[in-house]
Amino acid sequence: MKTVYLHLNSRDEFMRVDISKIVYFESDGNYTKFVLINKLQGIVAMNLSHMQQTLNNSLKENAIGFIRVGKKHIINSRYVFKFSPSRQIMLLSDGENFAYKLEISKSALKQLRELYLQSLNNTQITDNNK
Repeated sequence: MKTVYLHLNSRDEFMRVDISKIVYFESDGNYTKFVLINKLQGIVAMNLSHMQQTLNNSLKENAIGFIRVGKKHIINSRYVFKFSPSRQIMLLSDGENFAYKLEISKSALKQLRELYLQSLNNTQITDNNK
């Protein structure tokens, strides 16, 4: 699989990040923090909505794995381990080396669950038609 990089350029820094290593993005006002699987963190001077546009514009079809969850987070869907809408908690992990616990609104997690269930149903329908 070819490595795909996200390039983030600011007045003071240039960052080149392998997108498969990004676990999540988190809003901090007019800034967005991102966290990598090795616990490295970076921060860029753009709000989360602008980061979402940057992901879509820069990564094109590779941006599909990044999902906006609520007002504060964009997650890498490959690292979703579990989430509980009633407890408002999401756990992102590779199952081996790291685990990040995020607090996310109940309504955002309910929407995410519906998205996953819909995706599962579509996959099962496609598989049955083969």
